[in-house]
Amino acid sequence: MVTSTSAGFAIQPVPTTFIVNVIQVHPGKQDEAFEIIQDVVHYVAERKEGFLWSSLAKSTDGLTVVNIEAIQGADNVGEFFSDPVFVEKFARLDTVSTSEFHTYKVDDLVLPKRTASEDAR
Repeated sequence: MVTSTSAGFAIQPVPTTFIVNVIQVHPGKQDEAFEIIQDVVHYVAERKEGFLWSSLAKSTDGLTVVNIEAIQGADNVGEFFSDPVFVEKFARLDTVSTSEFHTYKVDDLVLPKRTASEDAR
C-alpha cells in the first residue's frame, strides 16, 4: 500500500490533535532518549492510521527531548497504547529519562501579519 501524505499549514485552524511529549533526560542520556522516542515515532508512523506527523527535537542544553506529534484525534492515544510492541518501545524511555505527555486540540492558528514592505526593513 502506497500512502501519500504532506504536512503543511492552513490559513484557518483545522481540527488537529497534538501530543506534546516532554522527556527530561538523565545526565548524558539525551542522544539515547532521542533514539528511543525516534524509534517509537517511526513505529507508529509505519503502522497507525491516526498518525499524521511528528517533529522531534533535542534541547540545546542537553536536558530534554520533545516530540510534537499530530494525530487525527484523541482516541488515537488509546489505540497506540493498546499495541504491546508500542508499549514496550515507549517504556524504554524510563531507563534514560522521566517523561510526560499531554494531548492538545488546535483552537487558534497565528500567522505573521507583516506586509512585504515591513519585511524589507
